[in-house]
Amino acid sequence: MISLKPRSILLISAIFRVGLILVGEWQDTHMEVRYTDVDYLVFSDAASLMASGQSPYKRTTYRYSPLLAFLLIPNSFISRCWGKFLFSASDLFVGLFIRIILKQRKVPDDLCTYSMLIWLFNPFTFTIGTRGNCEPIVCAIILWIIICLINGNVVQAAFWYGLIVHFRIYPIIYVLPIVIFLDPRFFRYGTKPLLSDWTSDPGKARQINSELIDKCAVCDVWKSTFTRSRILFGLISGTVFLLCTGFFFHLYGWEFLHEALLYHLTRTDARHNFSIYFYHIYLNYERELSVLEKLVSFLPQFIVQLVLILCFAKDLVFCFFVQTVAFVAFNKVITAQYFVWFFCVLPLILPWSNMKLKWKGLCCILLWMGAQTHWLLWGYLLEFKGKNVFLQLWMASLLFLAANTFILIVLIRHHNYGPVFRQHTDLKTTKTT
Repeated sequence: MISLKPRSILLISAIFRVGLILVGEWQDTHMEVRYTDVDYLVFSDAASLMASGQSPYKRTTYRYSPLLAFLLIPNSFISRCWGKFLFSASDLFVGLFIRIILKQRKVPDDLCTYSMLIWLFNPFTFTIGTRGNCEPIVCAIILWIIICLINGNVVQAAFWYGLIVHFRIYPIIYVLPIVIFLDPRFFRYGTKPLLSDWTSDPGKARQINSELIDKCAVCDVWKSTFTRSRILFGLISGTVFLLCTGFFFHLYGWEFLHEALLYHLTRTDARHNFSIYFYHIYLNYERELSVLEKLVSFLPQFIVQLVLILCFAKDLVFCFFVQTVAFVAFNKVITAQYFVWFFCVLPLILPWSNMKLKWKGLCCILLWMGAQTHWLLWGYLLEFKGKNVFLQLWMASLLFLAANTFILIVLIRHHNYGPVFRQHTDLKTTKTT
């Protein structure tokens, strides 16, 4: 399988996804359990409303940017599967972008192929798009932003970043590491940044690690803060976000602002929620939680995010990964689709990990799957059997958080840290003299 060319892998992946979409349509028609994600029906209804000139927010539970409904308007006149094909195409772009990023870092061909396969043939990820979930679009744009940054294209990276934060608010967590990453020692006007190449030499990796620790991001956060690249990124991304938000606010008013943005800050779900906070939400479900109660859950998230950013921002891709895992694990609402947010970055960090699949890697995979399956068992008893197992489900949520935290620590300990860029030779000479 490894001898296959990237084009062949992408072609097989595309055929496989088309087959899943068609089988899913048959299953929806002939079987009691539907293949299509219930959110896809919400997207489609919102798109139909927009096509007829109405607000997509007339569809209850539609809490996304109007851009998503706009992209799915062809569902109404081409095919109801249009969105699934669009999301699956984005899924394939994620696989392609994974290869592009790794090849630019001089990662060997076989490792690039393995990394593509980990995404393209992961049962969790290939079902996300084919069931009609929009997360592959977000994943593809996040990886495209990384490609723009490592190529020194700050303007394009800023444009897409502003757009994706409007589209799906969670990528706002990446703004500080990106600002730190735009180090003036590497981003110089008129000169393309020099990428640090991948290495399998443990001695060289340790040397890079010690250099990275010596130049910890904490020391560099305030050094040359207002550089051209940072100001440009902030201005463009902020302008794009505000233009999109202002335009749709003009069209749909407060309803858009609340449903697409503000709702997610105070969202509380007592069901279908892996989070440790769900039990508190359930116990207080009959009374309206105060804004302070809804926002206090962000404090642990904020502290963890800040520590991870200040430690790993120079190793941007790894920083994105650990940030996303921690953000999801400590969030007050966790649904299964959130896991794809860090699955798309996972293949990009594996070539820099010295953890062997046998046995430690396999144990981490089984631990994560086991903790999730354990939670789903109690969730099944609650949702389908109507049993009062809220306390047991909360204990399962605690176990799931512990499993995520343990695996995150293991991955950090086995990662060969290294900044994405190296300094220009002339700059080093200038500093030496």
